[in-house]
Amino acid sequence: MPYEVQGVIARGKGQEVSVETVIVPDPGPGEAVVSVQACGVCHTDLHYREGGISDDFPFLLGHEAAGVVEAVGEGVTEVEPGDFVILNWRAVCGQCRACLRGRPWYCFNTHNAAQKMTLSDGTELSPALGIGAFLGKTLVAAGQCTKVSADAPAEVAGLLGCGVMAGLGAALNTGDITRGDTVAVIGCGGVGDAAVLGASLAGASKIIAVDVDDRKLEWARDFGATDTVNSRANDPVEAIRDLTGGFGADVVIEAVGRPETYRQAFYARDLAGTVVLVGVPTPEMKLELPLLDVFGRGGSLKSSWYGDCLPSRDFPMLIDLFLQGRLPLDRFVTETIELGQVEEAFAKMHRGDVLRSVVIL
Repeated sequence: MPYEVQGVIARGKGQEVSVETVIVPDPGPGEAVVSVQACGVCHTDLHYREGGISDDFPFLLGHEAAGVVEAVGEGVTEVEPGDFVILNWRAVCGQCRACLRGRPWYCFNTHNAAQKMTLSDGTELSPALGIGAFLGKTLVAAGQCTKVSADAPAEVAGLLGCGVMAGLGAALNTGDITRGDTVAVIGCGGVGDAAVLGASLAGASKIIAVDVDDRKLEWARDFGATDTVNSRANDPVEAIRDLTGGFGADVVIEAVGRPETYRQAFYARDLAGTVVLVGVPTPEMKLELPLLDVFGRGGSLKSSWYGDCLPSRDFPMLIDLFLQGRLPLDRFVTETIELGQVEEAFAKMHRGDVLRSVVIL
C-alpha cells in the first residue's frame, strides 16, 4: 500500500513553502522507501524554491538526510529493511565511461527512483536532487542509500548527504591536500567550514579562512583555521600572500561561487598551486581571466562535484571518524527544528545566523 506522509512543498518561484500531504508509492525494481529521521536545510533547497535550478514546480524539498530503510523493491541487494542509511544524490551507475575507467565519483549517468511521489490530488512532485527528504518517508533509487553505523545520530549523519561532504571532499579529494600544505578557504559557511575541517584533518600546516563576517571567521577557527581574514577590511589576495611568505597558498578553495571570489582564489595561490571551486555559481555568471596568467601561473583549476566523493567509500569512513571523536561533525548542527519551521530556517540561513538547521522527523 502507498504511504501517506507530510512533506515540505515549494509550489512556485519565491513563494513560501507549505507542509502538505504526499503520497509515496511502494518501491519498484531497484528502489527503496526510507523512513527519514533527520534532514538538513541546505542552500540548494532555497535555490529550488527560488527557481534557480529549474522551473519544474511543485518541488518536494530536502535532500541532506539520514534514516532507516523501510522497504525495498525487486532486485535490490545494496540495502535491506532496517539498515540505517545516509541518502546521496549521486547514485553511480557502474556502466558509464567514468565508472568503467575506475572513476565512479565522476559518474556521468547517476540515477533516481523511476516512480514519482505525488500530492494527494495526483500532482507529480519534483524531488530536490532526486531525493525529497523533508518528508516522513521518501522514495529513492536503492543506490542513493549508503549504509553506515547506526550509532551516529541521524541529525549528524545526514549532513554528509550534501554540504558537509562537499566541503570535506573539496579538501580531501579534489584538492588532495596533504601534510604541510598551506591552504586558504574563501567563504566560511557550512561548506567552507567543512573544507577548513578537511584541510585540518589532512594535516595542512596553515589554514587561512576568508569571509566578510567576523562571526563566520570565529566558526572557522573552531574547525581548525589557523588564521582569518575579513575581506571587507583587507585585500584577501595580499593577506593570503603575507601569511604564506609572499608566495600564496598551495591550495585555495572557493566556497562562494562568484566570479570576484574566484579571481581572488586564482591570484591567491602559489605558482603551480591548485584552485578548487566548490561554491555553486548561477547560470548568468561569467569569468574573465588573462589567458597568459592561466598559462604562466601553472597548476590546476578544478571544480569539485559533491566533493568528488564516492558515498560507499567516504560515508562509512567519515562516520567512523566521527564516532572515534576525530571528526566533529556535530558542531555543524546549530539547531534542530520541525517541518513547519523550514521557511524560518531559510531566513536564518540567508542572514548567516546558522551553519545548519536540521529538521527532525
